[in-house]
Amino acid sequence: MLTIDLTNRVAVVTGGVQGLGLAAVRAFRNAGAFVAVNYPSTAHEELQQQADLIAAELGDMGFVTAADVRSRSEMLSFLETVSERFGRIDFLVNNAAILRDRTLKKMTDDDWDSVIETNLSAVYRVTQIALPLLNDGARIVNMASISGVVGFFGQTNYAAAKAGIIAMTKVLSRELAARQINVNAIAPGVVLTEMGKTIPESARDQMLTQIPLQRFGEPEEVASVVIFLCSELSSYMTGQTLHVNGGWWG
Repeated sequence: MLTIDLTNRVAVVTGGVQGLGLAAVRAFRNAGAFVAVNYPSTAHEELQQQADLIAAELGDMGFVTAADVRSRSEMLSFLETVSERFGRIDFLVNNAAILRDRTLKKMTDDDWDSVIETNLSAVYRVTQIALPLLNDGARIVNMASISGVVGFFGQTNYAAAKAGIIAMTKVLSRELAARQINVNAIAPGVVLTEMGKTIPESARDQMLTQIPLQRFGEPEEVASVVIFLCSELSSYMTGQTLHVNGGWWG
């Protein structure tokens, strides 16, 4: 069995206290890395409790704190603290995202603005803040989505943001190549995380008929690709979007 060893490396996973982010956090930890995780500073009580559990699970190998990806000052403080505490940052996983699904006809400005701000603008902002703190040879992994490729009904805002992530990844891979920082994206299909479970059951049943593997993905299956992109196994890959979707192409 091939084992990826990231011992003494430092990973930052935004929004990593649940869903795909949490699966990535655990995968990094299992690979021996230190892991820093943020969650919204306006988190409700249940999410705060989950964050506390993850902090206890990681122990001295992790750092979990409230910091909103939409706030430049909060993310600057978070990332500087990570760099000071662990002495380096090797991996940045831009994972934080929200859903506000509506047809365009019914979509409000807030539905649009909140998704674009959290899912796209925050990736620009967090990455820009992180750049001076990242080691040369670091890896950036941006979480895109099948929605940004196929375009799901009722997801004008979400699909636009995720398509933007794919384009941003290509540009950043060129801009950061001189520092040997590889930048790639992952476009998961439907994974039944907390976010995925908000999709109505009837819609999920219809989606399932379009997936050749005849099942939805598991968070760990996406997390394993995150770890691959942060390992030396992917050293000659940059500017790519890996589609982890069970063969679904719309």
